[in-house]
Order: sequence, then structure tokens, then C-alpha cells
Amino acid sequence: MLWTIVVPEWTIAQNIGDPWSSHGHDPQHTGISRFPSQPMNRIIWQTPVDLDRQYSGTLLLAHYGSPLVTRANTVVLPVKTGATDGFRVEARRSTDGTLIWMRDTDYSAVPTGWIAPCGIGLSPKNRVWIPGAGGTVYWRDNADSAAGATGQVAFYGMANYEADKARFNSRVKINTPLTVDRYGNVYFGFVVFGSTTPPLSGGIARIDVNGTGSWVSATTAGADSAFTQAAGNCAPALSNDQRTVYIAFNSGGSSRGVLAALDSRSLAPLNRVALKDVKFPNNNASLPDNGTSCPAVGPDGDVYFGVFENPFPHNHDRGWMLHFDKTLTQTKTPGAFGWDVTPSIVPRECVPSYTGSSDYLLLTKYNNYAGLGGDGVNKVALLDPNATMTDPITGATVMKEVMTIDGPTPDEDFPGFPGAVREWCINAVTIDIAKKSALTHSEDGKVYRWDFTTNTLIEPLVLTAGIGEAYTPTVSGPDGTIYIIANGILFAIGQ
Repeated sequence: MLWTIVVPEWTIAQNIGDPWSSHGHDPQHTGISRFPSQPMNRIIWQTPVDLDRQYSGTLLLAHYGSPLVTRANTVVLPVKTGATDGFRVEARRSTDGTLIWMRDTDYSAVPTGWIAPCGIGLSPKNRVWIPGAGGTVYWRDNADSAAGATGQVAFYGMANYEADKARFNSRVKINTPLTVDRYGNVYFGFVVFGSTTPPLSGGIARIDVNGTGSWVSATTAGADSAFTQAAGNCAPALSNDQRTVYIAFNSGGSSRGVLAALDSRSLAPLNRVALKDVKFPNNNASLPDNGTSCPAVGPDGDVYFGVFENPFPHNHDRGWMLHFDKTLTQTKTPGAFGWDVTPSIVPRECVPSYTGSSDYLLLTKYNNYAGLGGDGVNKVALLDPNATMTDPITGATVMKEVMTIDGPTPDEDFPGFPGAVREWCINAVTIDIAKKSALTHSEDGKVYRWDFTTNTLIEPLVLTAGIGEAYTPTVSGPDGTIYIIANGILFAIGQ
């Protein structure tokens, strides 16, 4: 069958062509794949992304870094090798999972209560970037080949790192996934736990295509001495013209935060906005380091970022999806759910029933947690960023729901809630524009295609028996193979 794919110009401009290069696919974290995904008929192959899973009862509270996919369909994935730390990166063939190459890294994640991810990046020239110890970054060329040149870069200078490795390794840690722009420049957040020479403090770093590093502190970018680091797991996002980089800062833990815009070349601060609760706007929203919310940039340049509610749990543990213009000077209509999720961009052409005026919609998790004030009817939703409704839970004015769908499997853990269903365990969702659908997985152990033309869940496929777990991304490669992480295992799915 031949697929006719209508791709808006902004999609092509954003997505740097074919590869899945970072968390959320691209530097804007849109989640959009311009290749039709395969029917979800079977598990083609599988491989662990966690060699030593740590359960808390029946829960697996571990986030995992996004798999990446090259233009030639090589899957590059981070793998946790130890109980709470230790990582390596593997490259596997998409057709059968054959190992092409493997590389260890001395990267050590910042403890957050949940296992934090190792977030790698892929450049347009097929260079894999891997976080390392001491705030350094390793690179490996020729991602599709068993052999490739390698190297290591420190944003504060390799000579400085080599002069005092032990101190840098113990005191400087990368704490976000890596984001690579269309030119091959790399951005990431970091935290500093003590004095160094030269003196460093937590913030955002940039390494350009020539290996030259620069950085700016959270205090400077956030214009507040209370901000000491990049918010945990907050992958930087780039504007559509690649001239602005967005990242959140906090003081660690579950503190208040700020979303900042910086010049992507010089890292000079351009603006910042305090992150506030929607229902109680005098309260600072909370920005926990054990979430994975990242800024997402729409085709009009608007910026979306998920935060946690304050006071908790007045919004049933859902948080808010804050919404700003590209300069961060105008606060726009928020979404009713923002906790631990990066929204995906859905072009209006993907939703035939939509009659509103927006050029795109947002897809987000829309859980309503039983036991925290909610009814347990956990959903995913398409939201109109430019239309409003009254939120039935808080009474706040929020983005209008265009389409929602409940999870299909009853949740027996909440017998007092007759409508409770297993929640959606996703933090970044693949949008298949060719098939007008989204690829999403549930804590019931199955993966589904959410068909926007019929608002139904189709092609269900069993991956595991189901387990409570932290949120993970979905990914699709140029050949249409689908990649889902469930119970610490990467599943390659197709026909």
C-alpha cells in the first residue's frame, strides 16, 4: 500500500529530516514522525534497558532515556547496568536487534528518589553524544557502523578536566538529557556540588560542532540566586529558528522554578518567567527533579512546559501544562495536566473532526489519579491551545478538550473506584501523521494506536503482564518500526 503523506513545511523545518535525535524526536520535542509506522502485529525483538531493575513492591520507579534512531534505522539506546547507577550505550539493527556496537560511559546520574535516565543525543552528521562523568560528554561517529572515531569534550575545557578529574567527577554532574540542534551543537543542564577550578556553578552548557564549550549559571539565567541548577531531567528545547534555547532552573528537589530563554549561540539570557500554579497564581508551582517534563515548542513558536501543583494535591496530582509565547513575556491558556510529561504536537490535519481555528493541537497524558482526589478514570487527551473550557476539577480556565479516550483496562488496585482504569505510563508520545494516530502504552502492559479519525484504541499488543512504573517515551523509526519501553525492556514492534 502506498501512503500519501502531507507534511506541513514547519514539520520538515523542525525535524532535521529523518532521525529520531533526542527526547521527543527533535530539538522542539514535537514527537512527530513523518514516516508511517508499521502495524503493531508482533514483537520483532526485545532487549533490556535495565540490567538490574529495582522494584519497590510492585512498582518500578525508574525513568529511562529515549532510544534514538538514525536515518539508516540503527537504534541507539542507553542501558542501565547497575542497581541505581552505571550506564552503557548500545547500537542495534532495527530489523532483528543485532548488536552493532556498545560503549560504556562513566556518567553517574543525580539521585532523585527515582532512577534518573541517561539521555543521549544524535547529530545530523550521525554523531552520537553520550553524557559522561564530571560534566563531560563523549562522542562516537558513524552510528551505523561497528567502527567509529570517538572523543571526549568538557564544556569548561578538557585541560581543566584532566588536571583534576577526581574533583570534577565527584562534583559536576549532567542532570538532563542532551539536545542537539540542526547544526550539531549540543545543549544540556548540569549541577555542581562543591568548588572546582575553574569555579563552576549549576546551569546550562553548550558544546558547538567544533568541540568548544560555554556555559551560563542558573543564577544568571534565572536572575535569582536561589536557582542553583537545571531542573532535573529537563531536556533543553530550541525555537523553530534555532536561535533561542529554553530550559527550566530550580534549586534542586521539589522547589520553585523558572523557565528561561537564552540566545542559543552565546547563552546570553533573553528572558525568564516564574512558574506559577494556575488555580493559585500567587503560589509558586513546584518543579520536582524526579519528573521528566521538558519544554515543547509549537509551530507558532509558543512554549509549553509541565509543572507540579502547589498546594498538593488540589489538582489531583496532575500538575499544569503552562503555556507562553516564544519570548516568555505573555502567559497563555494552560492545560489541566502537566506532571511528568512533554506534550506532543498534533497537526490539525491529523484530526478530521476538528473544526476549531488552531493549526495544531497538543497530545498529553490526562490521568486523574484515584486516591489523590481523582476518580481513577485515566485518559489521554488532545487539547486546543487557543480555545478554553472550565476545568471540572479545579474550576480554572484551561485548554479545551478536543478529544479524550479512557484507558481500556480496569484497575483492581482501587476497588472503591468503579470507573478506575490503569494509567498511561508515557512522558513523550509518537505522533504518526501519515496514519493520523498516536502510539502510546499503558500500565496494563499493552501498547495501543490511538486512531484520531475514529477516537478508538486499535492494534493492541501485549508486551508484559503490566506493572506500575515511571513514565517513558514512545519512538518510531524511518522504517516504521515502533519502540516502546515497558518493565525495563525495549520492545521493537511491527508487522
